[in-house]
Order: sequence, then C-alpha cells, then structure tokens
Amino acid sequence: MKVALLFFLPVWLVIGLSVELPAQSTSPFILVDQFGYLPKAQKIAVIKDPVEGYDAAAAFEPGTTYVLMNAADDPVWSGSPVAWKEGAVDATSGDRVWHVDFSEVQENGTYYLLDMENNVRSYFFNIGEAVYGEVLKQAVRTFFYQRAGFAKEPPFADPAWADAASHLGPLQDTEARLFNDRNNAVTERDLHGGWYDAGDYNKYTSWTANYVVDMIKAYRENPAAWADNYNLPGSGNGIPDLLDEARWGLDFLLRMQEPDGSVLSIVSLSHASPPSAAAGPSLYGPATTSATQNTASAFAIASVVFRSLGSLDYADQLLAAAEKAWIWSESHPNTLFYNNDAASGSTGIGAGQQEEDDYTRAMGRLEAACYLFEATGQVIYRQYFDEHYQTSHLFLWSYAYPFETNTQEVLLRYTRIPGASAEVVDAIREKYRNAMGSEHNFTAYFTTKDPYLAHLKDYTWGSNGVKAAKGSMFYNVITYEIEPNRDEYAHDAALHYLHYLHGVNPNNLVYLSNMYAFGGDRTVNEFYHTWFHNGSARWDRVGVSIYGPAPGFVTGGPNPSYNWDGCCPGGCGSTANNNLCTSEEISPPKGQPRQKAYKDFNTSWPLNSWSVTENSGGYQMAYIRLLSKFVDAAYDCNNVLNGSAFVNQCGTCMGGNTGLEDDPACQLTATRQPDDYPGLTLYPNPAGEMISIGGLSPVSHLIRIFDVTGKLLRATRLSTGEHTLSLEQLSSGLYWIRIDGGAGYTAVRKVVKM
Repeated sequence: MKVALLFFLPVWLVIGLSVELPAQSTSPFILVDQFGYLPKAQKIAVIKDPVEGYDAAAAFEPGTTYVLMNAADDPVWSGSPVAWKEGAVDATSGDRVWHVDFSEVQENGTYYLLDMENNVRSYFFNIGEAVYGEVLKQAVRTFFYQRAGFAKEPPFADPAWADAASHLGPLQDTEARLFNDRNNAVTERDLHGGWYDAGDYNKYTSWTANYVVDMIKAYRENPAAWADNYNLPGSGNGIPDLLDEARWGLDFLLRMQEPDGSVLSIVSLSHASPPSAAAGPSLYGPATTSATQNTASAFAIASVVFRSLGSLDYADQLLAAAEKAWIWSESHPNTLFYNNDAASGSTGIGAGQQEEDDYTRAMGRLEAACYLFEATGQVIYRQYFDEHYQTSHLFLWSYAYPFETNTQEVLLRYTRIPGASAEVVDAIREKYRNAMGSEHNFTAYFTTKDPYLAHLKDYTWGSNGVKAAKGSMFYNVITYEIEPNRDEYAHDAALHYLHYLHGVNPNNLVYLSNMYAFGGDRTVNEFYHTWFHNGSARWDRVGVSIYGPAPGFVTGGPNPSYNWDGCCPGGCGSTANNNLCTSEEISPPKGQPRQKAYKDFNTSWPLNSWSVTENSGGYQMAYIRLLSKFVDAAYDCNNVLNGSAFVNQCGTCMGGNTGLEDDPACQLTATRQPDDYPGLTLYPNPAGEMISIGGLSPVSHLIRIFDVTGKLLRATRLSTGEHTLSLEQLSSGLYWIRIDGGAGYTAVRKVVKM
C-alpha cells in the first residue's frame, strides 16, 4: 500500500515522501464504532492492552503514532494515544487503555485507524450524517420478525428468515383459553397479534405496553429520525413505520382488554423452530392491576400521537380504552397474578415473571395519570400526579439511575404538558438536574471513570439494555432543556454509550446480531432464541449454520452473575445431562471482569446462556430510542440532505449521486424466487478462505462472484462432483455469488467473507 506522508506526520518521516507499507492486519485491540461517527461528534478510539480476563495472554503495546487513513489509503490525520489514568488497569474490564481522539476530522467518507509502528489497523468505519440510518432500520425490523400470528414472507422478510404465520391453529391465539379452565370453551378469546417478548414466544401485557410507550417516545423525541421505507407491511402508507409497528402492539392490547376495562395479563404460547411449527395451545392469565394500568398508559400516549397524524377515530378508540382501564384499576388496585408459579397453580404459563411489586404498580398508576392528563387535560389526572410524584425514587433518594428510566421520564414528560402545575414542574427539573450531576452520571463522565467512556455502576442481567438507557438519561438533559450549558457534554456522553454497543467495548463486539451486511465487522453470531436455537442447521450461528439468526437483535450483554444451572456438574438427572455441563467452556462469561462477562453462545439448559445472550423487546427499545436520537432520515445513504440514494436489497447504497445506477447482481436477486434452486446451501456464511456449496445437481456449474456494486470479480466453473469454492483472493466484505447449472436453475446468494 502506498501512503503519502504529509506534513502532519512525525518528523522522523520524510515530509511529502510516498512509501510502500506492507498490508496491515486488523487488530482486536484498536476499537472503534464499527458503523461510524457523525461528522461533528466527538470521535475517540480506544486502544486496549488486556491484563486480566480471558484475553490476558494477548498483550498489546500501542505505537506512538496513529494515522487516520481514508478509503484511498491516504492519510488525513495523525496523533498519539493518551494513556487512561496514567496506565492504570481498569477493574471493570481488566484492561489498560489508551485514547486516540480524532474528533477534528469531519469530512464524509470511509476510514480506518492505523498504528504505524505495529502496522495494524482498526476496522473500517464511516463518517457521515447517515451512518446509523440503516442500523436503525434493521433494529426496528426485529419487531417484525417477533410478530406472532403474522406471516414473515418476502418481500418484507428476507428469504433466509421467511416463515408462515404462527400460533393460529386450533386452540391457539384466536381461540386462546384461560390457563386454569382450558377445557371450557366459554373462556375462549381472540388474542392474536402482539410480539414474542424475547427468545421465548410468550406475550406479556405489561411489557408489550412498555414497548409501545417506548416506540411513541422514540417518535416524539426525534420525529426526523423516522421514515416510511423500512420494507415492512405498512411501508408507503404515509405513517412512519415505527408507528405502524406500535399499532401492531396496540391492536393486540385492545384485544386483551375485557369489556369492563380490565386487561388480561399474559398469553402463554407453545414453542418450536420455526415459530409456525409450534402446535400447542395458547393459554391466557387473568386481568391484573399492573397489566391494566400499563395498557392505559400505552393507549393514552399513543392517542395523542395518532390524533396529531389525523387518525382521529383510532385516537378516540385508544383514549376511551385508556379511561376505561383507569377506572377499573382505580377500583381494583391490588389484583395480582403470578405466572409460572407453583403456589398460584400457573407452572409453565410464561417464563419471566410479569407481576409487579407495590412500588412498580404505584409508578404505573403515576404514569397513566401523566399520559391521561396530556391526552385529556382533565384536572383529575393532574391532581393525582401532583399528589403522588414525590413517592418516586427520584424524589425519595435524590438519585437518577438507569434501572428506573421509565419513571424518571414520566416525571420529565409532565414538565412539557400544558397546564401542568408550575411548582411541580420546577421541582422535577431541579431534582433531575441535581441527580444527573452525581457521582455516577456527569461526574463519572467528566472524570472518565470508565476507560470505555460508558460508565455503568452495576452490570447485571440485561446490561446492554441498561447501557442504552443510561445513554438516554444523558440525552434527556437536552430533550427537556434541563441544563443547557451541559448540552454538548450530554450529547457526547450519550453517543459514547452508543459507541460501546457498536464495538467500543472490551469484547470488541457489536452487540447486535448478524450485522455483517450492514457495516458491522465483528457482531453477535448467535444468541439464545427459540427460533434460532442451538444446533439449528439453518439459524443457530453465523458462519456455521446456513443463515444464522436474523439481523439487528440486541443481546443481553455482560452479566457477572452468570452461572451454570444449580444441578451442575453432577446432579442433572442423567449422565448425558451431566455431560452437558462440561460440553463447552463457560469462562467467559463466568469468572471475568464485569465488562468481559460475555460469551457469544446459545447453549440452553444446563448452561443457561439466556442470562447472557437472550434478546428482549426491552433491550431492543432502549437501544432503538438511544440510536434514533442521532438519525436524520432526510439524509440519504450517501449523506446527501434530501438526496435520492437508497440502500437496495443487496445492501448497496445506489442511485442519487453515488454514480451507481445499475446492480446486475441485485437485479438477479430481486427477480428470483426463494426456491429457484431447491436445496441449495452455501456454508459457512460468513466464510473464511473456502465456502462449501450443498445441494448441487450432478452437473458442472458456472460460478460468478460480484462485489456489492454489481461488478463482476471472477467467473469459474465447478466440475461435476466439486462442492467447494475458494474465496482466498477476496478481501473481507460482502459479495454476491451467482450459480448457474442443473435443470436450468439459477441462484444468487449473499456471502460475507470474514
């Protein structure tokens, strides 16, 4: 590679001289946001030297000069790494860390960071206004794949993850029965729709309501982020696709509401892979106070937004349902139901416990009062709020933290409602301002408490969702104009939590699944999920299974409390079960520094990977809300404001002023049918130096490889009986392979070269 050494490089280099540098390998110790950075944002790469934990044997000493190179291999900036805390080892990660700040580089483009002395580089990344647009789209699309009772079919579903509608058979969602009266047809309810909550398929009412509320919040916080072109069933209808997805959840909640205003608590679904194969009955739990209050909040807040968009009849329906739910819960303040609980006779109904404690139910009523006051302006709701807001932990403890962001945001939303009590508004603003100045909030940011720039006091089950929520806590300072002189710091702080989730973490991992085709270089390859279950030939793991899991799912994250099941190592019921305890290494995640307590695995009982890698609608929405604050849908994929470039189904940004007007490989993909070559498989995918092709008919085949722009790179022929293709000469990236032969079949497949 030829590099022009410009004036800003070290003096020991000859100024203006072009020299040949050997090709660099990608270093796992140079960490960047693998998707990229906004032009005017702070940009800090983290350089790590692992001292403790699973990677401690792989030491790294950074060079003194780091050069930012553009896609043409021209240097555009240079600087030196700065040691964190004068070379101290961070206890949460076990790493010694340096920072490289290249914030002054703002020009749109593709870059990598080069360690000149060690001749190693970071992953490629982009700088531009549109760097997160496609990532946001994929993150939102995960809710489509989680829909119950809706067919996932092309063109909305990628053929790799196509499936028929699930849970619509006899005694399933359209004929669901009460869990403890399942033989009584009188209890049948049509409870179809909604989302699988996580890696399990159960539908928990309170959590569904929370996801709807978060979708509405995400839209209101930054309407400019949301487009109507996500290739979803509602795309092109004039309503942002995020709100179409929220409506899918709202319509399910309307079915869950009983005529008296109460709302059923849960629908327990059967499980199989793919979801449409699930054949067991759907059973629901009774109405509860918590389910009813949370649903009232979802209906009320959504009614305001849908009314603003002109959907008046729907808004009226939602508001009426919200008020009925409020009235019922007022007269039933302690109606409880514990699912999957032997004492309640509900063993096997759902998995997670959806019932709430006294404090959480109290905050649920406060939330409903806030959103009903906003929707109606009625004094009764304002009075309730004014009389109870000081019972929140923010006021009782004077402490803001990411495990209670929902209640904190309810308080903040009240400060924006016309007619809110002025003294209450002032008290909330002052309390949040002071709480955000505390040790684990702005003080942690200003003192760089975490070398990875995303401080979290407690790492628990679901830490990735907590990280995302923490980032939004900082951004709330901007949204609610809490302390304008700290807006710039709040903006940068929030972004660092996003960068953490995008690869600037001790595991050098994007905590989203299978994002190789959308800019990720090292992303989650597998996670606990019933559909993408361990051992699945199609969906278990990227690079091993044919497809791996669908893209964009946020996984649980580092969990220092992880352990194998209590029956291990020798009490799991049989020799075969006991052998499962030692079927693979569990350190990591066990026995690691807190931020390294993660493993990319999908092993079920008794290794119980779900406490580390399982997805959740809650984690997903926390991430979506944080990410969407930094997206402007008016920029096309080529970073042109109001431009016409678009990402086609091959993952290529084309049209507009890209200079790419034709993509032969993508045209082939667009016209093919999912079964154009029955039984054909390419694996592993992503691939290394070789890829195997299964299901070929016993004739020779013409193989053509295209890059993402449709440029033909290579044409070769596999003779009869050959089943492997060399990718050795290709650099890492996304490619399209066309296969012709055998009974006239033609196939085009997407392949990622690692």
